[in-house]
Amino acid sequence: MQEDLSAVELRPHVRVIHGMRRPANWLQLVRFGLVGGLGFVVNLAVYTLFVHGVGVEYRVASVVAWIVAVANNFFWNRHWTFDAREGIAHHQAMRFLLVSVLTEAISLLLLTVLVENGGLSKVPAQAIAVAAATPASFLGNKLWSFKARA
Repeated sequence: MQEDLSAVELRPHVRVIHGMRRPANWLQLVRFGLVGGLGFVVNLAVYTLFVHGVGVEYRVASVVAWIVAVANNFFWNRHWTFDAREGIAHHQAMRFLLVSVLTEAISLLLLTVLVENGGLSKVPAQAIAVAAATPASFLGNKLWSFKARA
């Protein structure tokens, strides 16, 4: 018996293959990377300032740096990466925040493991942890926070 075409189109791997064929998705990924790069610099600058300049405990500094970077990234992702200005801003913000909280949890867990068990210095460990959580952030924001209207 032949499968229903609509059921096939809903399979995640089919959506991924279809999405990879669209140049606009690659452009979004590049823009997301640039915004993420800026957020990464903001995150590390705030983190370094709080850890080394103010003397705040490194996990608390990570959360403060994350808050500043999230505000920066939401603005740029909404207005430039996903061009989602027509959407309802507070709905997008809440979704973006939830995705960001989940990816910060991943990042914070990895940061703790790298510092406590891996013996890495705090700033390089933060850089690795933030970079490792980035793919989950892109997918969550593209597919949910700033999902294009049909």
